[in-house]
Amino acid sequence: MGFLIRMALTAVGLWLAGRLVSGVTIEGDMALAVSALTLGLVNAVVRPIFVLLTLPLTVLSLGLFLWAINAAMIALVAALVDGFVVASFGSALVAAAIVSVTGWIGSSFVGPRGFYDVRVVRSRRSRRRQIGG
Repeated sequence: MGFLIRMALTAVGLWLAGRLVSGVTIEGDMALAVSALTLGLVNAVVRPIFVLLTLPLTVLSLGLFLWAINAAMIALVAALVDGFVVASFGSALVAAAIVSVTGWIGSSFVGPRGFYDVRVVRSRRSRRRQIGG
């Protein structure tokens, strides 16, 4: 279940990137679903290898090179999936930023196991009233 939720978050990010970035084209819902699934698999298998191999460059850039790695993963997925086209590396960079922000916002609502997470936060005032202070 958690995998499907994370794949849906990735699909929303890719869909937004396709709408907002002129160099990113997604032709149909099937291409979107296959692209989201492929991006999840590429991020699970290929991305850790890239991060390890480019660790010195990532440290020197204070982590900004991870953005370029994310863009490279999106470009790789575009090369693998028919119906998903990224025109340039610049478009891939912007798409990577959109997918990352969308995933970050979505993950704030999803718990560590991948389920929808509801958090209740009480103010100190309401706690004092409950305690009797």
